[in-house]
Amino acid sequence: MIILYSYPALFGVADNNGYGLKVFAFMRLARQPFVHEHLFDASAAPRGQLPYIVDDGEAIGDSDTIIAHLNSKYRLAIDTALGARERRLNLLVTRMLDDLYWVMSYSRWKDEAFWPSFRDALRREHPTLTEEDLRKAQDVNSQRYYYQGIGRYAPAAAYARGIEDLQVLANLVPTSDYVFGQSPTSIDACIYGFIANILFYPIDTPLRQFVTAHRNLVRHCTDIHHAVGSTAC
Repeated sequence: MIILYSYPALFGVADNNGYGLKVFAFMRLARQPFVHEHLFDASAAPRGQLPYIVDDGEAIGDSDTIIAHLNSKYRLAIDTALGARERRLNLLVTRMLDDLYWVMSYSRWKDEAFWPSFRDALRREHPTLTEEDLRKAQDVNSQRYYYQGIGRYAPAAAYARGIEDLQVLANLVPTSDYVFGQSPTSIDACIYGFIANILFYPIDTPLRQFVTAHRNLVRHCTDIHHAVGSTAC
């Protein structure tokens, strides 16, 4: 049995990180059986990053590498109908979501306007976390943001960048069905991984304000959410 290791749930979302949630959603949508294990400590993971899977004793990290591995090894049907254009668009959206990730993460760990709410929510749902644990995590993330670049932005400029990414998604996601038709594909799982980690968090960041103002994003996210069996309302 494949084991998916990813960060814990928060606010009813199966993983409070977009990358782990997209793998979770992909495996559910592709009907690939797996066991889900939650971790805070990523030190044992490939490259020291979550998510990763263990498949027949092999540890595989990086969300895109995981999805490619599962598609290849198990000949999953979820993307078989896609043509070259759809696959190129899938890649472009996946790379753009890498950019959105940094702004979303910044809103939680860096922006003092929202950090206390995020910290308190983590501690309520995961009481084994200590104030020291969270402060260390915040310090590590602050370093990551600085070297990546988003940590050098003022909040308004950081959110403007994230909203540009969200506008692309708002223009892409249809008012009904899924990005490439009546059935979800891996691009829908990827989009869900990040939008759910904005929409279902009752922390009113500029990113969430944008998402809630766009019915197609809300509809798409909630449809995938119900399909994969998460618990947020």
